[in-house]
Amino acid sequence: MDFTTVLFYVFSAIMIVAGVRVITARNPVHAALFLVLAFFNAAGIWMLLKAEFLAIVLVLVYVGAVMVLFLFVVMMLDINVDRLREGMWGYLPLASVIGGLIVLEMAAVLWRGFLGSAAAPAESVVGHIGGTRELGKLIYTQYIYGFEIAGLILLVAIIAAVALTLRKRKDSKAIDPALAVRVKRNDRLKIVKVQAVNQKAIDDAAIAAAAAQAANKEAP
Repeated sequence: MDFTTVLFYVFSAIMIVAGVRVITARNPVHAALFLVLAFFNAAGIWMLLKAEFLAIVLVLVYVGAVMVLFLFVVMMLDINVDRLREGMWGYLPLASVIGGLIVLEMAAVLWRGFLGSAAAPAESVVGHIGGTRELGKLIYTQYIYGFEIAGLILLVAIIAAVALTLRKRKDSKAIDPALAVRVKRNDRLKIVKVQAVNQKAIDDAAIAAAAAQAANKEAP
């Protein structure tokens, strides 16, 4: 057993334990952190398989963006964990059916792969799967139109998000940048001359009023 095989088993064991803890942890933040750990170990396995592009995408997209968003949402919302767990066992039959279907599909794929009918072609192309250069050649040659359409859709989505955010609403407290630029110095600061306040005179008047009120109460 070489060092690569040992690393594979270590990453796989940690990923399985992290996956189990994702569904068994009582704290949603802890479950999300265990999911991040599972993603990192999956990226390590991709690196062992020489698919560095998939490993980098897994870390940058899922760990760096999606899971951080999940953590922010979970920590900002006041989630009642006990209320969420009420009636969880009612979903057990449906979850068992879906889980069994997934296991059967994965077993069928693995069993077909272990038959050895396509072992030679797979070994000849396994070194080119997931490589950055090979994926770049495919994207910018064979799938160039699909790549450009996806980029255009993402650009439209970004513009729509900015437009929806900056639209004028009654409950919005956003400041118009054009008005902020055109404002003058005299509009920002206004000097008002007020009379000085004699605090001692105010205190003396208050004492005198209190004394007069006390004298009126003592008078028959």
